Amino acid sequence: MDASAKPPVRGTASRLGGMLGGQLRNIAPFITLIILVGFFSIASPSFLTVDNFSNILNQISVTAVIAVGLTFVILCAEIDLSVASIANATGIIVAFLTAQETYVTIANVPLPGWLAIVIALAGCALLGLVNAVGVTRIGIPSFIMTLAMMQIGAGICAMLVRGQIAYAVPPLVVTLGSGSIGGIPWIVIVAAIMLLAGHLVLTYTRFGRYVYMVGGNREAAEYSGVNVRVIVGAVMVISAVCSGIAGMLGVAYFGSAQQNEFDTFLLDAIAAVVVGGTSLFGGRGGIGNTIIGLFILGVLNNGLDHVNIDSFLKILIRGLILLAALVINVYAQRLRSAGDTGKAS
Repeated sequence: MDASAKPPVRGTASRLGGMLGGQLRNIAPFITLIILVGFFSIASPSFLTVDNFSNILNQISVTAVIAVGLTFVILCAEIDLSVASIANATGIIVAFLTAQETYVTIANVPLPGWLAIVIALAGCALLGLVNAVGVTRIGIPSFIMTLAMMQIGAGICAMLVRGQIAYAVPPLVVTLGSGSIGGIPWIVIVAAIMLLAGHLVLTYTRFGRYVYMVGGNREAAEYSGVNVRVIVGAVMVISAVCSGIAGMLGVAYFGSAQQNEFDTFLLDAIAAVVVGGTSLFGGRGGIGNTIIGLFILGVLNNGLDHVNIDSFLKILIRGLILLAALVINVYAQRLRSAGDTGKAS
């Protein structure tokens, strides 16, 4: 047998592995979503209804807004652990700058509604800029930098409300967070608009192409003339601003601003992006994947409530699904790397 025939066979296998890796990350989440919908539809007759679908959309809207910015960050092969903390801080800032009822005793500074919103957005953008400078200029790994920012955000929350609860926010925030138009909640509309905007930016703009280039191969992006520092810094700011918007909407949706209100949203947002199929290694995925991940989490949480499962077991199941998504992510990356090796040979 001619030994020269072996390399093409190995090369073909590697290319097939690369193709499988590229599709596995997209197919697995979609199949997971279909299985979950089918299971809960059989387990609970009230699950597959229009009203319940509306509930799911409401429940995932705040997470969706945070996940838009986080998708940009993870596509650049970075991470932002401060998203929930910044969301909480921004929601508290906008409440702190709004006149509260007499029974709320926090010392606040009432301002016109539009000014309170502008200052709160500027505040979250500033926190994102601090993250950006720490990561791109000082060289602190994004994991450590945003871990520190998570504590800073928590400190801002504690300092402003001092363990108390604020209820009033500007009228525009109340409308967008808890109002509706034509029976459709504004918070769902805002989340859909932000998801669409994120998709359009990533798909049809030069900045979006640069985000994928930086995440896919940072050195190649630099050699191509991409200013990697600017791109990474920009996605950190985008993530913070999306978190800030989610924080303001969330305060109105929940009806109050208080410490630790958004703690669960860090894991939810990361899970939505990763479970949906966006690669933790950067350069693969997008808003479409994040939408699938959001629905997987939404259907899972809502469905478990319908079957009256133990709340502690619910947390375990969510963790196992996240672990499964991470395993698929890693193996998909290995298959893709094998495919790249096969192409090179």
